Amino acid sequence: MDRRTFLKSLGIYILSRQFGQQPSTWAFASAAPPAQSLLASPANQQNFDHHRCIHPSHAVRLSPFDNGTLQTVLARFVRVQATVGHANFCLLGFDDSLRIAQGYQGVGAFSSRELQFLDKIFHTDARIYGFKGQKLFQNITNTVNRREVRKIPGTGNYLYNGSSLQLYQRLAGDIGDQLVLTAGIRGIAKQFYLFLKKVANSQGNLSEASQSLAPPGYSYHGVGDFDVGQVGYGAANFTEKFSRTRVYRTITQLDYVIFRYPRNNQLGVRFEPWHIQVSLNNTKT
Repeated sequence: MDRRTFLKSLGIYILSRQFGQQPSTWAFASAAPPAQSLLASPANQQNFDHHRCIHPSHAVRLSPFDNGTLQTVLARFVRVQATVGHANFCLLGFDDSLRIAQGYQGVGAFSSRELQFLDKIFHTDARIYGFKGQKLFQNITNTVNRREVRKIPGTGNYLYNGSSLQLYQRLAGDIGDQLVLTAGIRGIAKQFYLFLKKVANSQGNLSEASQSLAPPGYSYHGVGDFDVGQVGYGAANFTEKFSRTRVYRTITQLDYVIFRYPRNNQLGVRFEPWHIQVSLNNTKT
């Protein structure tokens, strides 16, 4: 089902005459320069936690209008996740999220204004933020086939059967019980939530947010990549501290492991030593 048919079928297709005060196109707080000028500086990409790589004058930000909508959308996704649970939310499709929101009074249906906002976020070309990764999913209604995944005990995360699961099991065998799967499959709803949460933490700065979280539709977590960490490190597994752990040092010595976002990568993404690339043959080239 394409996005227009989907919105119509739910009875929430946006009519501009119904919301006359709402902008019909993105009203960014600052105009975006050509995409090429938004590329992050490789020298700055090595700063994990304060990665303001793009000059403030080049950053793409939400308008005050959309910044307000961001807050209500985030709150609704939080309630959806609380309703279905963390693990189920990782696999949840966008359309399922809308149905759950409609069906549970404690969540509340997404408003037309919120749906238009989400539609714009998904279909905006992320290159204007400075993110140079490939868009992997063209449809906002893309779903995860639950028959093709396996839940990893003790993690609350899922991996795809096949290459993803085999690579993780091989890593676990070589590294031992200090290895933990910190993130596996992310459906569209989960990626929306994580990206928009990062946008909120960046005060509406889409360019800054996209340096540490792929916009929805662009995440390799949707096709097989996964994140790992060291047991007991918690949130520090997603910071520079992880690169000083025994788990990370061991991973770098394994000739079959590829990092999706190495240092000085050309995708406009910070260095992520925890993000493991899953390829068909899982060999370095």
